[in-house]
Amino acid sequence: MIDNQQGDVLLFQTNDEGDVAIEGGITQMTGSFETAFYLSLFGGNELDSGLLESPKAYWGNLLENEEQFKYKSRTQYLLRSIPVNSGNLSKINKAAEQDLQWFLDLSISNKLLVSSSLIGLNKIQISITIEASGKEESFNFVENWKSGL
Repeated sequence: MIDNQQGDVLLFQTNDEGDVAIEGGITQMTGSFETAFYLSLFGGNELDSGLLESPKAYWGNLLENEEQFKYKSRTQYLLRSIPVNSGNLSKINKAAEQDLQWFLDLSISNKLLVSSSLIGLNKIQISITIEASGKEESFNFVENWKSGL
C-alpha cells in the first residue's frame, strides 16, 4: 500500500526538459511549491512569447477561464530567444516574476523574490524565495539557456 502519495508530483529539470521523480517504482510527491513554480516557469509552450493572443499559446490555456492559471512561461521563452549574457539576467528575473505573479494575486504568498545567475556555459540558476503563511522557503532551478545552441 502506498501511503505517501499526497501533494503534487515532483518535477525536476534535466538537460532535455523536465522529468518526473520516481524512486523504487513510486512517483515522488511534494507538498511544497516547487511543482507549481516549475510549471509556471517552464510549463507552457516554449515558443509562446507570453503576449496576449499569441498563436503559439499553450493549448491547455484554451480550456482555462481564470487568467492567473494560464501558463505563459515567459521565462522559458526568453531562455530560448535572447542571447546568453549577464546583461539579460534582469529580463529573465522580470519574466520569472511575471510567471509567478499569480502567487501574489491569489494571496498564496505575501513575498516572492527572484534572482538568477549564470553558473556555467549556457546554464542559468533561477532562485526563488517565497514567504507564505509566515514560513519562508527557497528553491533553485537550473536550466539550459538554449538561445543560440
